[in-house]
Amino acid sequence: MTGTLPDLLPAAVALLACPVCGEDLTVAGPGVRCPQGHSFDRARQGHVTLLPAGGSPHAGDSAGMVADRVDFLAAGHYAELTSTLADAVLANGVPRAVLDAGGGTGAHLAGVLDRAPRAVGVVLDASRYAARRAARAHPRAIAVVADTWSRWPVRSGALDRVLVVFAPRNGAETVRVLAPEGRLVVVTPAAEHLAELVGPLGLLHVDPDKAGRLAATLGPHLRPVAATAVREELVLDHPAVRTLVGMGPHARHRTADELAAAIGRLPASVRVTVSVDVTTYAPGRPSESAAAS
Repeated sequence: MTGTLPDLLPAAVALLACPVCGEDLTVAGPGVRCPQGHSFDRARQGHVTLLPAGGSPHAGDSAGMVADRVDFLAAGHYAELTSTLADAVLANGVPRAVLDAGGGTGAHLAGVLDRAPRAVGVVLDASRYAARRAARAHPRAIAVVADTWSRWPVRSGALDRVLVVFAPRNGAETVRVLAPEGRLVVVTPAAEHLAELVGPLGLLHVDPDKAGRLAATLGPHLRPVAATAVREELVLDHPAVRTLVGMGPHARHRTADELAAAIGRLPASVRVTVSVDVTTYAPGRPSESAAAS
């Protein structure tokens, strides 16, 4: 993560749409503006808020969860995942416009942009705490507070790639904002992900039907075209285990004292399995894939 707040990049802002009227946005002074006169200031932390009228019922991750994610990712624990994600993004050519939906701190998007030197990026996230971090994640990216469950403040057909890493999927909006030859790249946990911690720490289990639910969510809009499995073993000390648990949904289900006590009963060094699937989708119904084969 860079420490200096980059200027708003016009090419990145050009991917956005006004949440009020849907018109294109451009850089205007310290913020962004549409032709109808709707303007949105850039926060001093660097992000832009483009929520729909009435705001959003989704607050996103807390400040503590975001801080834990920053620490854990900065230690390089998910470097292989980010590398595999970038491989999937580049498999169909070098993109010029990439969006990370529910992108958190922007760390994964930054890793992708580092390997796509002509690309600009957008991080959409419901959490203002995450957006503050994402605003400094990469000089060619912009961070936007948005409701990723509803209509995205993004131009139709503007994106070459959409990324979703451990975040909810919005199939209808994804296919709307993708260019005809665009791709969605999704990272989801497999059954063995963090298996060594689930029982001892009382963490959430991965839904055994997660793949089926993903297919049902995206199936009406997108078809799978490629998949890669990431399987590796991390060796984590107690502070790293705490930040790993604290950065995800598990943090909402255990008190700090409960978690500290459970971690204290673990060995000093814990071997933890990282097991995720990286799946690429193209616009079109699944039946189109079968018809073409």
